[in-house]
Amino acid sequence: MTVTRQKNKIDVSIVIVSHKNASVLKLCLDALEKNIGREIKGEIIVVDSETQEEVRDLVLEDYPKVRFIPFFRNVGFARALNKGIKSARGEMILALNPDIVVKRRAVEIMHRYMKKHAEAGIAGPMLLNFNGSYQASCFRFYTPATVIYRRTFLGESVGKKALKSFVISPKGEKPQRIKGWLMGSALMLRADNLAKVGLMDERYFMYFEDVDWCRRFFEAGYKIVYVPQAKMFHYHSKMSASKSIFSLFFNKMTFVHLLSGLKYFIKFKGWKIKEKNGA
Repeated sequence: MTVTRQKNKIDVSIVIVSHKNASVLKLCLDALEKNIGREIKGEIIVVDSETQEEVRDLVLEDYPKVRFIPFFRNVGFARALNKGIKSARGEMILALNPDIVVKRRAVEIMHRYMKKHAEAGIAGPMLLNFNGSYQASCFRFYTPATVIYRRTFLGESVGKKALKSFVISPKGEKPQRIKGWLMGSALMLRADNLAKVGLMDERYFMYFEDVDWCRRFFEAGYKIVYVPQAKMFHYHSKMSASKSIFSLFFNKMTFVHLLSGLKYFIKFKGWKIKEKNGA
């Protein structure tokens, strides 16, 4: 990928939020260098939360064209991503987790789609597990029951049907509109639209910031689009996944997830979606 810092010359700004994992970040950066062609010009920005010497030295020494923005404490995903977006100069923003390994031409495919479809607010790729199997990344918007079913044993009994319908499983290889949200591991959007919809909500320390973002774009009349031709590998650790009611007390990430869910429902005064202009 040709990296340039000239104003109005950048097609895509790739903003990666990193946290204490130099080896995973290296895989991500190597894949970007290898699998993005010369037809798009871009920049890579790494925002490192609670930065450590290992990550800092990796980026500054091995990837001199990558811009590095450190935070010396853990400020949460949304705040870190917003910091990177504010310094980005691309026409498009690709928000990328460091545990993503892009396949060849995935970024170009998403960029080309967004260029041709002004109605698209956010686009996401097909995510794959590292064994090549499909990974679910499209979901219906949450209800309070969905959150409880996903985080407790109830999801294996009374909530089983609801959880099955919560996951959207698009078919085929053509881009498809999703009446829901896309996993925030890899999301592309136009920088100009942020003036209308806004950055990620920093009230979420972790979790639900991608759900919130997709909902705001959707309710503003933009389409949420799944682009399966663009493929990326994703290591999904599911730190908050626990079915025990005791995880509310002993699993910090489960508690953070539920707290973010509470903030989400309070903010939107419930879970009913306001559809605008056939979004």
